[in-house]
Amino acid sequence: MFSMGRRIHRDLRNKTADNDSVDVSELNGIRSLHLGTDTIQSSMRVKAPYDLELTYTRGMMMFLPFVDEVRDVLLIGLGGGSIAKFIYHYLPAMRTTAVEINPRVIATARSHFYLPDDDARLRVIEGDGIAHVMNNPNSCDVLMLDAFGSDGIAEAMCSQGFFDHCAAALTRNGVCMVNLWGSDPNFELYRQRIALSFEGRALVLPTGRPGNIVVMGFRQLPAELRWTSLRDRARTLQVLYKIEFVDFIEKLRDHNPGTAHRLQLGVEP
Repeated sequence: MFSMGRRIHRDLRNKTADNDSVDVSELNGIRSLHLGTDTIQSSMRVKAPYDLELTYTRGMMMFLPFVDEVRDVLLIGLGGGSIAKFIYHYLPAMRTTAVEINPRVIATARSHFYLPDDDARLRVIEGDGIAHVMNNPNSCDVLMLDAFGSDGIAEAMCSQGFFDHCAAALTRNGVCMVNLWGSDPNFELYRQRIALSFEGRALVLPTGRPGNIVVMGFRQLPAELRWTSLRDRARTLQVLYKIEFVDFIEKLRDHNPGTAHRLQLGVEP
């Protein structure tokens, strides 16, 4: 996806054929995490460690224009901790639980990407994210799936049954944010499965070309779907968090069903 800069860290502890090395590179003030390949899994601007450097990570925050109150966020896949750090620093009313299966990724996020220690607002669990979702129904307001390895996303994390459990893990007004790769030959299949699990209440948000595509699934219809209101919310949030929410709203309009006045959910494109 991107070329690797100068490698500044490599963790080979307990490496096996099925367990990639954890590498950290740095180029032009941008520090990046790699899992066994040159592909960038996570990036951080060293002088702005709590900001979201990669566009798709900013797209993962698109739940904000739709949900008025979020208390609990569940993040499956930690990477360098970009999303967890952003929420911790800029959204102090939210509690984040991050589940990461690779202990070396957790250690590297803390040693090289400034991920804070656990406290009342942040908890990092070493474990199986799929099992955690399945065993914790009605437990989060926002569920984020961002669990890519060197070979892409795990097949078990894209099954119809798992997406059903994702819907069940959400509270009444909850939103599921799924990071997928647009060039994956199974992308459309995964999108259809998410739409089925959320009874058609699903949106696609391209964040690159071809790049990452965030698929959003809503437990129920949001209270506000009018373009004028969504744009107003996006402008306010853009000033607060320096994320291109207005551009993202226009991308939702371009890639999802809607009328001149409102976004439509529960309608298959």
